[in-house]
Amino acid sequence: MVNKHKEIMEWASRRSIFYPSSEIYNGPAGLWNFGPYGEAIRRKIIEFWRKEFVQKEDMLEIYGSQIMPNNVFKASTHLTNFNDPLVECKKCRSKFKVDELIENKIGKNVSGLPEKKLDEIIKKNKILCLKCNSTFNKVKTFNMMVEANIGVSEKYCSLRPEACQSIFLDFNRLYKTMRITLPKGIAQVGRAFRNEISPRNSLIREVEFSQFEAEIFFNPKKINEVENFKDIENYKINILRANKKKIEKLEPKKLVKDKIVSGKLIAYYLVRVQQLYENYGIPLKKMRFREVSKNERPFYSKETWDFEVLTDLGWIEVIANNYRGDFDLKGHSKESKKELSVIEDNEKFIPHIYEISGGVDRTFYVIIENALKRERVGKEERTFLDLIPQISPYDAAVFPLVNKDKLPEKSKEIIKMLKESGFNSIYDAKGSIGRRYRRLDECGVNYILTVDYDSLKNNDVTIRERNSMKQKRIKISDIKDVLKKLINKK
Repeated sequence: MVNKHKEIMEWASRRSIFYPSSEIYNGPAGLWNFGPYGEAIRRKIIEFWRKEFVQKEDMLEIYGSQIMPNNVFKASTHLTNFNDPLVECKKCRSKFKVDELIENKIGKNVSGLPEKKLDEIIKKNKILCLKCNSTFNKVKTFNMMVEANIGVSEKYCSLRPEACQSIFLDFNRLYKTMRITLPKGIAQVGRAFRNEISPRNSLIREVEFSQFEAEIFFNPKKINEVENFKDIENYKINILRANKKKIEKLEPKKLVKDKIVSGKLIAYYLVRVQQLYENYGIPLKKMRFREVSKNERPFYSKETWDFEVLTDLGWIEVIANNYRGDFDLKGHSKESKKELSVIEDNEKFIPHIYEISGGVDRTFYVIIENALKRERVGKEERTFLDLIPQISPYDAAVFPLVNKDKLPEKSKEIIKMLKESGFNSIYDAKGSIGRRYRRLDECGVNYILTVDYDSLKNNDVTIRERNSMKQKRIKISDIKDVLKKLINKK
């Protein structure tokens, strides 16, 4: 059986899609860089989210600072509650995340248990160091905040562990200056930082990572007043309830009627998340919303649905969907001594928040795992990246058939025309035409324009589609219109 994660890592390294940060210095684990093709795909994943989710839902988008004063994290309780249980080997001093150590050994979820109870479980089940097979010291808690104190006076700050706090702090300003009427979504993309005990599985658990956040502010009394609910009420989504073992395909109207979710607003955005990842190209059978039980979900959440995608590494959480209630605005109002309530319909209240917090790098990974494919072509094996055109690293590539006889000059005229018209395109003349095709197939480029000797006579090119490898001739004057239709088709 093919180890897909190993295959992805080999491919990513060979094509410089993503790779360890500070590689020549053997930098710390959990930090990754994206190369040209990887960053192009990653950037387009974000832009696709922006167009399909943020803009279509009429959200406001901000950009918040990554460094924030510790007052913020006192109010959010990160300074006291953002901890992981840690054990250290008595002999080799290796450190391990306790809940993962126990779950891998006995298959039991122990999230939220006190240190003493975790010690008892480790002793009872004779769990030993994975590196030297020795016993452990007692369990301790480890705060995952990354400090970033500023200035000569050392103002106590930290790098944010989640992007959402910027949105919560900005809500009052935006409510007034942007003339907001609830419900309203506020979104952002940005970096977050967590001092992970054991970063692993490349982009799945990182120290520095990217999130795309959407925080929906609403009046809790109007949770069932959703303007576009009729449009999606019969659209089935994959639900795994906490008390069930099998995934159910349920309609939003049933989720609301049977009180499986708190209201129409929750059901509506669950649908929109699933639709987004369908449009990314993830098969429906590989998606689910897993209801997180009360003892496992974040303490501030009234209701949590983890959107997960099935991979070779198992089910990976890609988006946390949390009904956070009024916890955040109430906490920041108390700590900052600022009024964060609103008045609508002659009623004063603190808005509730429904959070849709997605991992950009995790989304990148699950898309890549689903898209990276191999097939036999004659006696050879071809690797290609089956990306939708909207997130392909380049809209098109332009090749001269050979690197002589004015074919490069004609190709460069076409590449200049495409770039001036806003198409993200690449010129490649190195190596044989076959090797160039294979190289860009492997990096996910959908369409390749080849300039040959007939092009000089007839002012046309061949356009080749990546998956089918089929080619047809089109006029150079039609290239822009043809590409536009191909890229925007669904």
